[in-house]
Amino acid sequence: MSILNKITGQIIRSSLMYASEEMGIALRNASYSPNIKDRMDHSAAIFDSEGRLLAQAEHIPVHLGSLQWGLKKLINTSYKEGHPFKEDCMIVANNPYITGTHLNDVTVVAPIYYEKELVGFTANKAHHSDIGGSVPGSINIDSTTLFEEGQLIGPDYLMCDGEFVKELLTYFSSHSRMPRERVGDLKAQAAANITGIKRVKKIISKFGLENFKEAAIESFRYSESLTRHRISSLRMGTYTAQDYLEHPDGHDIMLRAKLTIFGQGIEIDYEGTDKEVDCPLNAVFGVTLSGIYFVVRTLIGYDIPANHGAFAPISVLAPEGTIVNPTFPHPVGGGNVETSQRNADLIYKAFSKAIPNKVPAASGGSMNNVMIGGFQNGKSWAFYETIAVGLGGRKGMDGIDGIHCNMTNTLNTPIEEIERSNPLLITKYEYRVDSSGAGKYRGGSGLIRSFRMTSDSTIFTVLADRERHGPWGLLGGEEGQKTQVILLRNNKRRRISSKGTFHLKMNDEIQIHTAGGGG
Repeated sequence: MSILNKITGQIIRSSLMYASEEMGIALRNASYSPNIKDRMDHSAAIFDSEGRLLAQAEHIPVHLGSLQWGLKKLINTSYKEGHPFKEDCMIVANNPYITGTHLNDVTVVAPIYYEKELVGFTANKAHHSDIGGSVPGSINIDSTTLFEEGQLIGPDYLMCDGEFVKELLTYFSSHSRMPRERVGDLKAQAAANITGIKRVKKIISKFGLENFKEAAIESFRYSESLTRHRISSLRMGTYTAQDYLEHPDGHDIMLRAKLTIFGQGIEIDYEGTDKEVDCPLNAVFGVTLSGIYFVVRTLIGYDIPANHGAFAPISVLAPEGTIVNPTFPHPVGGGNVETSQRNADLIYKAFSKAIPNKVPAASGGSMNNVMIGGFQNGKSWAFYETIAVGLGGRKGMDGIDGIHCNMTNTLNTPIEEIERSNPLLITKYEYRVDSSGAGKYRGGSGLIRSFRMTSDSTIFTVLADRERHGPWGLLGGEEGQKTQVILLRNNKRRRISSKGTFHLKMNDEIQIHTAGGGG
């Protein structure tokens, strides 16, 4: 390839990356729910005509890894079910066993046609704060099947011939406690894809279709070659690790991984990991892949263009029927938010035996999901957010205090937005003193966030972890403080489970004390 063509290829690659970033901006600006417009719980990416990742915005790691896995499954399923990707149409789906993650994460995909030829896809995923089910926020700790976790949709047309399918919008929104939000957020997702389509067409129009295709192939080759080169500099060998999730009934769920670094490739084998469970801690295979991709990129390839080629040197073996590759219809609501975090800890721990000076100690290890809702003035309401933790310390650097880490990359919900939109008061939001794991380089501090109910008959669900097993330290560092959930009622204070649904009254208060990072 000539120098001129290499420069053109670099411009095309960078343009695609910025196009995906612009998709995310469009989604955020057009959305209705605080979870998307304020917390930015969404992701966007662009793919070629074969469903291979061309570029992604640096949004939510658990979304982005699963989008790669899920898009090809979604394309195949859509065609089989009579929903081909026609020009000026969009497909919507949230079945985790097709799209990855969990039911709340709704995926919207649009084909890109240029002069009647299919040249790629734009795709985005956004967490809808309530999609029905038995509890506000839809992630039900007591679920034993997927069907108890909310509404299952698609693959189906969200748009046809450039127009929204009203029946789909009505069907989807009618199952939610916040129907106006659902319609607004879905339309925002469509706007994001339209933005991406316009930008890709402009790139092709400027540089030509053949140059566009050639740049994609060259970008894949470059990313794969650079990833393999970085892997070859690691210490070859096989390294094992295990870590634990905490089942709501009190027993531990073991995750085990065997990492093999060989030549210019990496293999992860989950043989020995516990079986799938009848509670929402199962993580579909797309979520499991996301954790691996995230860890590998942070350790050896954060500067490598994130595309299909960057992940080609990684192979994964996850036995079907385990918690990291469950079978339909096992519930998966918490797998996306909690098991994903434990999987990241697990893979980091395995890598710590190969490159100990580069791997951080365990971070807080939970997204600390809070889902609250009820009825106010004759209307239903629902609120969802996650709460930050302490980042693990690593050689040469203390852990960061109060940050959404690893598989999440969201912001906190502004207190003003919470109190304006919901019958809630935030009475405390501060760093959790002495929660960081001790060491030469300490872990980051967790947070305390306290919610006071200002209406009766409020339903509060919390899904967190690291209540029994604290975030581990590394190279002699100590573990971080464990998660605690506190109920304040009638001037009395008592600990409650980090996984459960609670019926609260006026002036009841729940405090979430998130874990600190290991030292």
